[in-house]
Amino acid sequence: MGRVVHFEIHAEQPERAIGFYQRVLGWTFTPWGPPGAYWLVTTGPASDPGIDGGLLPRRGAPPAEGAAVNAFVCTATVDAVDATISTALEAGGTLALPKQPIPGVGWLAYVKDTEGNIVGVMQNDPTAK
Repeated sequence: MGRVVHFEIHAEQPERAIGFYQRVLGWTFTPWGPPGAYWLVTTGPASDPGIDGGLLPRRGAPPAEGAAVNAFVCTATVDAVDATISTALEAGGTLALPKQPIPGVGWLAYVKDTEGNIVGVMQNDPTAK
């Protein structure tokens, strides 16, 4: 079985994207390799479920506005979807798909980061309908 063990975010302006994810999700970024070429992304404590990833400068054009998703979309758990959407908008992101219930699971929304990448945010709530 091919389990996801790492993700990568491609960014036109890596420092801008780093600021977005630090502010919105509290992730930490550690330079790795030649300066400005790659950052390791820590999404939380190793004792919590989840994976870590990387961020690198985008090679090629960003995803076209209105185009279908052309990459993997990662979803992060958050304490409150509404507050996270507000923070994402304040940090320069945009709303890609408004908050919606996933019955028996929780609340899900999708935002675009400052680079046009889509990221999901999920608030656990078994009473969601």
